Amino acid sequence: MTTQTTIAGHDVHVDDEGFMTVYDEWTEDLGRELATAIGIDELTDAHWEALRFLRSDFAEQGETATLRRVAKIGGIPTKQLFVLFPKKPAKKMAYIAGLPKPHGCV
Repeated sequence: MTTQTTIAGHDVHVDDEGFMTVYDEWTEDLGRELATAIGIDELTDAHWEALRFLRSDFAEQGETATLRRVAKIGGIPTKQLFVLFPKKPAKKMAYIAGLPKPHGCV
């Protein structure tokens, strides 16, 4: 189910877990707000590399990339993803990037 909410002054559509459901509603400023909301206070160039890969891959593939795909196709080592997005990197990256939760994420 999709509902509308306001995040950082932007009206956005989200699912029941808070993941954005409309690709074009996302902005980098909104991404920064979403990151802060889950405890990532600063997005470095390394964070943005992963987030931009995720968004461009979603635009091409039509689904959110798994951690394995980000590592293999995006060229970002899995260990680095765990450092950048601690504990649940695939879920956190998707959330910050304004994308649906990846398949296989609990």
